[in-house]
Amino acid sequence: MQVVILDGDSLGRDADLTALHALPVSVTYYPSTTAGETASRIANADIILVNKVVLSAELLEQAPRCRYIGILATGMNNVDLDYCKQRGITVNNVSGYGTDSVAQHTLMLMLNLATSALATMRQVQQGEWSQSPFFCLLDNPVIELAGKHLVIVGYGTLGQRVAELAKAFGMRVSVAARPGTQHTSRRPLDELLPEADVVSLHCQLSDDTAEMINAERLALMKPGAFLINTARGGLIDEQALLTALTQNQIGGAALDTLSVEPPPADHPLLNAQLPNLLITPHSAWAAKEARQRLITLAVNKLSAFLDSE
Repeated sequence: MQVVILDGDSLGRDADLTALHALPVSVTYYPSTTAGETASRIANADIILVNKVVLSAELLEQAPRCRYIGILATGMNNVDLDYCKQRGITVNNVSGYGTDSVAQHTLMLMLNLATSALATMRQVQQGEWSQSPFFCLLDNPVIELAGKHLVIVGYGTLGQRVAELAKAFGMRVSVAARPGTQHTSRRPLDELLPEADVVSLHCQLSDDTAEMINAERLALMKPGAFLINTARGGLIDEQALLTALTQNQIGGAALDTLSVEPPPADHPLLNAQLPNLLITPHSAWAAKEARQRLITLAVNKLSAFLDSE
């Protein structure tokens, strides 16, 4: 069978694909694929492995041999699942591979905000410590996480792991009922926001959660509260967040995702240059162990499909 990997380098160039090559398949590897290249590259594929390349019904119609699509990620919105169901194409994604990686990234962002680590390190690099009349620099705010109130939105495996780590720092943790859901045991997000010292997002992007962190909800937060997003960029109204940060309505924000990825060079958040805004390039999942675990899980699912055939 012919396997095509459309955007293999999105898993990192150090990814080990030995297990895939051990299967009874012929593999064609493409580091990346543009929209205009997709149709020709999948035309003769029996199996398509893809991370973020869009596979619409129109494109899949041009891949008559395709019987299996392996999504090398958790999100499946880049593949027309209805069309695949109609055609009898098996589609599998991979979940649970990056829990520890994303959780530690979340805590890293939280700790950097709490300690003003980047701003302080810049001072050291610029020679301000060497020029200080004292043994230390105390120009940037530092807070202790112990005793602070963390509100988590989205309490799957990842949210639970973040809660566990936060409790190890002595934080008090609450889980909010996200918009569009009813939980008798969880308080609504709007009710918890005024009490939160840190809000961390770990839910899926849907019609109910799109831009759920908007101007109205940002206004409910404490002036010193932090917002952290390692989920999906579309959960936040980015212009409202920029306004809240520039007007000191909240204490800071740390984002691993933006609404458009890769973002345009003139994205307002990228150019804000605010000391209380941290942005990482959708890399929370990128620990080598997590990426290799993803490959192992994806290969196992493909192997099971081949066995069933």
